[in-house]
Amino acid sequence: MNVRVRRVYDPPAADDGVRLLVDRLWPRGLAKDAARLDEWPKAVAPSTELRRWFHAGEGSFEEFAERYEAELAEPAAAAALGHVRELACEGTVTLLTATKDPEHSHAAVLTRVLGS
Repeated sequence: MNVRVRRVYDPPAADDGVRLLVDRLWPRGLAKDAARLDEWPKAVAPSTELRRWFHAGEGSFEEFAERYEAELAEPAAAAALGHVRELACEGTVTLLTATKDPEHSHAAVLTRVLGS
C-alpha cells in the first residue's frame, strides 16, 4: 500500500492519488473547491473528546495513539477504515490533515494502522 500524509493546505500534487481529508472539522480558511478532495471519511477521524483531550496537553502522543486505535476498532470507524484500506490497495492514497505537525498526529497513527 502506498499511503502518505500531507497538509491539506499544501497544493495538490499530480501523484497524490485519492485525496482523503481525515480531520473531523473542516480546515479553517480553506475553500472547499481549493482542497480538491475525493472523499471526507469523518468516521476515521478521532472523536471530538479525544481530540480536545490531546490538544489540551493532558497526555502523551503514545497514549493518544492507543486511545485513537481503540476508537478505530469501533464499528463505524472500522467500516470507514476498511474502505480507506481498499482504496490504498488499489493505488496511492494521500491522507490530508490541517494539523501543523502531521508526524505527531492522528494521520500518522492512521497511516501506521493502515500498514498493519
